Order: sequence, then structure tokens, then C-alpha cells
Amino acid sequence: MDTGRAARSAGEAIPAPVPDGDRTLPAECTDPVPFTPDTLLWDMVGDVRVLLYLPAALVLQVAHPAVGAGVDEHSVFRTDPWGRTRRSLDSLQLWIYGGDRAVEEGRRLRRLHRDIKGTDTRGRAYHALNPAPYAWVHATGFPVFLRAAEYLFRPFDEAGERKLHAEARRLGRILGIRERDMPGSVEEFWTYFDRVVHDELERTVVVDELLDPRRSVPPPDGAAAALRLLWPVLRPALLRLQVFVTKGLLPPVARERLDIDWTPRDERRLRLLGRVVRTVVPRLPERLRYLPVAYAARRAARAARA
Repeated sequence: MDTGRAARSAGEAIPAPVPDGDRTLPAECTDPVPFTPDTLLWDMVGDVRVLLYLPAALVLQVAHPAVGAGVDEHSVFRTDPWGRTRRSLDSLQLWIYGGDRAVEEGRRLRRLHRDIKGTDTRGRAYHALNPAPYAWVHATGFPVFLRAAEYLFRPFDEAGERKLHAEARRLGRILGIRERDMPGSVEEFWTYFDRVVHDELERTVVVDELLDPRRSVPPPDGAAAALRLLWPVLRPALLRLQVFVTKGLLPPVARERLDIDWTPRDERRLRLLGRVVRTVVPRLPERLRYLPVAYAARRAARAARA
């Protein structure tokens, strides 16, 4: 089964996670390092293709009972879907392109989640900043980045995958996640990921809503009159496409756990769509290919080098 993992020789053992007491944590004592143009995430996160792959990470996140309950009870994703999406994208862009502001954005997010707590679907008390669910939200990015690269960008080789994982850990530090709460290597990550998928994930109410192409979504905020007029016709097709791509970019082991249908025909269609996206998007002008924050950061970086 393809999971987008780094290649391993047959029969190669997967190292167990290093116990907290055995791991040195030098980065705990230093400030997180902002991202720069020589990183993989600098190219991926600001690209408009993030709009295609980000929902898959969100589904993985809310499949965790604690995260799903927090979003179900405290998020405005139902009443203000476009505003919620815009704020999430703005925050994500700051993590990568914000320079010194990235660290403050990480602190702001922790303050924002400070009072989010309740009881999950299994009757367990949760708090949004508990290390396990908070680290899981961050951890969902790595497998989805790999899936997006495979279908929408270019697949990573093993060295690229390891570099991406190192950058994901760097991002975790910006978000205030302790080193001990992040797998230290690619092998440790997949051990951790498989455990969470099989022991924790479930098809929560929010997962069902996000994968429902018939859900009610209003026109985008500030949409032109023509778009509002056509929205009843456009919405079903756009939601079907979004749900289709979201299902396809989920790691297969997660699809299986969440009982999400995916056929060989679906796989062929997604790969065809991916070829179209890989052909068209790189040919777009930079101001259309990248989201505004990323576009401005890329221009500023070039000016600084010049």
C-alpha cells in the first residue's frame, strides 16, 4: 500500500521512538529559526495548489476525537466558512513567510486555543493545548505534503522526504511544540502516525461534514453579483471536486481507517487531474501562482539578494 513514505529495504526494521529521557533537546533552549527561500516549504506552502491539498490535512486533524470535538464545539467553520478559511491561510502563510513575525503568530495561536476545552466523543476531557492533540494537528502536514508532492508537484526522493521532515520539525518549533512531542526521524514519524491512525482516529461528525459534497456553503464573502447568481450552479461541482481531491490526498491507511471509499478508477482520475495541475500551474505568472503573502515575500527576498 502506497503511503508516500521514504523507501525502505525489504524487512528493514522501523526504529522505535526514542524515550523522552534519552533524547537531547538542544532546540528547546533556542528561538525557532524563520524559514528562508532555500527551504522546500517556502516553495510549496505559498503555491496556489495549497488550496487543493490543505483540506486533506484538516480532515486528518478533525478525525482525532479531541480535535474533532474542539472544532465541532468551538469553531465557526459552519457559520463563517470563508472567513475561517481565509484566517487559516493567512496564519499558515505567516508561519513560512513571516520572518520574525512567524514566532509571534505561533504564540498568538497558542493564546487563541488557551480556553478551548471540553469532552470528546469517547468521554475524555480534552484541552486544545494538550501536547498529544496539539502535536497531531501539526503532524498531519508532513504526510499531506508528501501526498501533494506525489500528485500535484513532483514526488520527493528519500533525501527530499527527510529534508521535508526536518523542515516540518522546524515548523513545529515555530508553533511552540516541544521537541519531545515530535518524532525525531522519518522512521519514528511513521511509527507514530500508524499508531495514532489505528488507536485514535475515528470518523467524527466534522469529518462527515467536510466530506459531504452536498453541504451548504454560501458564496465567498464579497463575491460579485454574477458569482452570487451562478453560485447555486457552481457550488455542487466545486464541492464535488474538493471532496474528491481531499479523499485522494489522504494517506491510504487513513482512508481505510475512516472507511472512505476510493476505487482504482478514482485513483486514475486523480492522477490525470494531477498531470493537468502539474502542467498548468508552473506556467502561471508568479503573481497568480502564489498567494499574496508568499508573492510579496518572494519579491522581497529577490530584492534583498540583488
